Amino acid sequence: MSIVADAEAALEGRADVVAVGVDVELLSAVLSARHEDGEGRWRVACSPGVVDELGRAFVLGTAAAEACARGAIAFRTGTGARPDRTLFASSGRIDAVAGPETDRALLTEVDPDRAAAASEAVEARFEASEPASIGMPPRSRLLSAAREALDDRFADDLGVVLSTLGADPTALARSEALDDRTLLVALAARHDHLFSDVREWADDLGIAPKQTFSAARRALEERGLIESIKVPMGIGRPNYRLRAVDETLYRVDAEAFLPALREVFEAADAGSGPGAGGARVDDRPVWDRRP
Repeated sequence: MSIVADAEAALEGRADVVAVGVDVELLSAVLSARHEDGEGRWRVACSPGVVDELGRAFVLGTAAAEACARGAIAFRTGTGARPDRTLFASSGRIDAVAGPETDRALLTEVDPDRAAAASEAVEARFEASEPASIGMPPRSRLLSAAREALDDRFADDLGVVLSTLGADPTALARSEALDDRTLLVALAARHDHLFSDVREWADDLGIAPKQTFSAARRALEERGLIESIKVPMGIGRPNYRLRAVDETLYRVDAEAFLPALREVFEAADAGSGPGAGGARVDDRPVWDRRP
């Protein structure tokens, strides 16, 4: 098992957990283990820089912000000596992450006296940590704003995609060509939305600056997966309606949307031709085109 799987298994079912020195990888384990119906509010002091990173990590950041909004987890940023030393404490038990970065392991102490003393030290470290706020919106607010600014179809599909990803810290990373902005533009094209609407919605929520979405739109257009249709909007810069060209993007179920998008995106990169799923067959809106 990996350290993430070990940590998730160790935290499963525990109440009132206090964690310090939590990095991005282990934060995903904390979020997965802290179910909505779990007991108590967990307190988590992340390693320095982690909370800032959550503001650029769409999947993990929105999951963490949702846990915070529900009152399930309180986040802080660790300070002092060795703020990245990872410990998980709860009543009668403490777990420590030990070993080199490439081969970390979880060590557990359940001796009442030693566990109690260590837990006090963990709580003191948390209390000394700095309050932190996450730059990404909670998923509940993300989806409610999508319903208002875009429509129910877009919001429902986005909710399904996020639920399939859970709290995966590597999903839709901005170091990859297919990132969160690419996903949002592709979903907007699936539902024939205006480019300005989706990027302004994302900008207003703090997902990413609206000017950064142009590269995502261009990446999808260059691969023959979507098209932009100029829409008369009066005086000012022209607006564009996004439409899926590759029929895979408007026929596939929401649960399979991201894997399907990744497949046709990578197929285009590999030279299999634009839109591995085929060209758009007509000009009807996507909700009329589906079987």
